[in-house]
Amino acid sequence: MDYFEASLKRHRETRGKIEVRSRMRLDSVDDLSLAYTPGVARPCEEIANNPAAAWDLTWKGRTVAVVSDGSAVLGLGNLGGLASLPVMEGKAALFREFGGVDAVPVVLATQDEDEIIQAVRAIAPTFGGINLEDISAPRCFRIEAALQDLGIPVLHDDQHGTAIVLLAALMNATRITGVSMSNLSVVINGAGAAGHAIARMLCCQDEDDRCIPVGKVRICDSKGIIAPSRAGLDEYKQRLARWTNPEDEQGDLRAALRGAHAFIGVSKGNLLTGDDIRCMAKDSIVLAMANPTPEIMPAEAEAAGARIIGTGRSDFPNQVNNVLAFPGLFRGALAARAVKFTTAMKFAAVEAIAAAAGEPSPKRILPAAFDRSVAVSVADRVAEAARQSGACL
Repeated sequence: MDYFEASLKRHRETRGKIEVRSRMRLDSVDDLSLAYTPGVARPCEEIANNPAAAWDLTWKGRTVAVVSDGSAVLGLGNLGGLASLPVMEGKAALFREFGGVDAVPVVLATQDEDEIIQAVRAIAPTFGGINLEDISAPRCFRIEAALQDLGIPVLHDDQHGTAIVLLAALMNATRITGVSMSNLSVVINGAGAAGHAIARMLCCQDEDDRCIPVGKVRICDSKGIIAPSRAGLDEYKQRLARWTNPEDEQGDLRAALRGAHAFIGVSKGNLLTGDDIRCMAKDSIVLAMANPTPEIMPAEAEAAGARIIGTGRSDFPNQVNNVLAFPGLFRGALAARAVKFTTAMKFAAVEAIAAAAGEPSPKRILPAAFDRSVAVSVADRVAEAARQSGACL
């Protein structure tokens, strides 16, 4: 099937993927008087006197805004807010289908950081959480950081959703290869939103001590290994260099791969060859997540000796798919009335996803994307972590 043309046809037929329906019956004068005037005045007064009542009296307690400026849409680049709307609608549909969470796409006609921050602040009272989506790095880091005081959880899914599912995959892969996380040597290629968040989690660089330490991490961009002494690094790559490469190791991607146990690709397609994989340690782990074309095709990686291969695609085994994370993450945060996502909440999601796979095998290190029980398990653990960390209203 030509999914591109078939998708265009389906979108034209349905005129989008989501709709709004009333949860109250509107069949009589009494129904109308309860749902709208005059009865609705009483809930309004209740919320005015006690703003927290909005969580029980409106959709705030079960609804997330999916916000984008369209500056980094999939692998397509900067298409702008309007052209990103089909993706945001799709994200909203996945929230509902897999997590039972209502989500509203909000695409913005600006890519100015301050204007985006102000727009999100202005709409925040309507929602119980904010999912930032397809906003380019490094702007996404600053925007997310500036919104942590809203009193509702704000998360840039391209960063943290990817990192959570990736870490769950890596944990289960090491159960097969027998190399402990504490002895693992990892190479990340791609220093954008996803690469930054993955490195942050692997290097235990968040605000609390909940982490799974990894033996060695190196992160590369198009110029090679990011090192403290390398000229021209922006503040975010300087931070990555401090986290991952205190020895100031130099060289290209091939140099970084020599002897490494795991490759994590969040960069571009057709970047590696079998010879690159043969430079790695025996029984290597290759998680090549560039979409739609991975950094190396699974068959070539396997022929070169990789023991476990994952991609971002659904037509190969071991799909590293954010749908395993974000529906449960927000469902749990909403259930606990969390004010933010803590590191403990993220690692609770990692552990829930890893456990949901059962006994891992080389062709199954993650649960299936269509396993609806994953979001429930993730939500339960995330909500409990939120309560234990005191990050709740």
